Amino acid sequence: MASDDLSKIKENIPYSSPVQPVELSLDDEIQFHCHKDIACFNACCKNIDIHITPYDILRLKRRLDLSSSEFVARYTTPFPMDFHNMPGLKMNTKPGTSECVFLTEEGCSVYEDRPAACRYYALGSMGVRKKDSDKVEDIFFIVKEDHCLGHNEPRTLTVREYKREQGCEDYDKHNNEWREVILKKRSSGPTVGAPSERSLQLFDMCSYDMDSFREFIQTDGFDEVFELDAHSKKVLLDDEDELLQFALRFLKQVLYGEVSVPIKDGAKEKRIARREAAKTGLTSDSSSSTRN
Repeated sequence: MASDDLSKIKENIPYSSPVQPVELSLDDEIQFHCHKDIACFNACCKNIDIHITPYDILRLKRRLDLSSSEFVARYTTPFPMDFHNMPGLKMNTKPGTSECVFLTEEGCSVYEDRPAACRYYALGSMGVRKKDSDKVEDIFFIVKEDHCLGHNEPRTLTVREYKREQGCEDYDKHNNEWREVILKKRSSGPTVGAPSERSLQLFDMCSYDMDSFREFIQTDGFDEVFELDAHSKKVLLDDEDELLQFALRFLKQVLYGEVSVPIKDGAKEKRIARREAAKTGLTSDSSSSTRN
């Protein structure tokens, strides 16, 4: 195919990305205002594809007085975040539609606890780890969809001001650790290899099920290995936000060896010895059964 023919084909493709390819900093200004009197109000909620984050779940489950597992089962749909089937969750839609399950005629029924993706709209955010750097940097960009009239409203403010207005800061604080877990896996590529089934289960629990993680840190197995004083544990048991931060630190420690939870002296050796003893006992029982 000639290059000029290819150019003509590209020009006629009926698609343009809603993402504006201009990288923004916190102090750059944007023009945007969404409010209940605008003609397109709630239009964005009628065609959603919302990736749920760990802190989204905490806020919404508390609002609805549900356990983590109940909220996930009732209001989310699982999907693989990568080719290793790293578990992700998306917000459910109403049956047979693409409308958010929480959308009502009056608007969002969980507005005060809406997910991070809803708070950021129509601002996009992405965490980037540059080559040879351990630091994750935030970059921002504008998302302009045909239905959205908020970009025509005569109001300007900085990205920083918009984030503060929309209450994004608490969400960023709690979700950034989780983002780093995902970015670290992606940046490592095939050198890390496929995670074990146990690793995927641990990721799922530490990300989406604080009720199960709370039970986990109270088990004898946890106490046998990790050094966590009584006061620190009580704080975690009483405060889910703190528990989530601890869960994500714990996840980074188990998956990537970034130690932030002290390990008891000799804990590893004791576990190995117990496993070997269990194997020996199983072998002896098998041998005995064979002789009989």
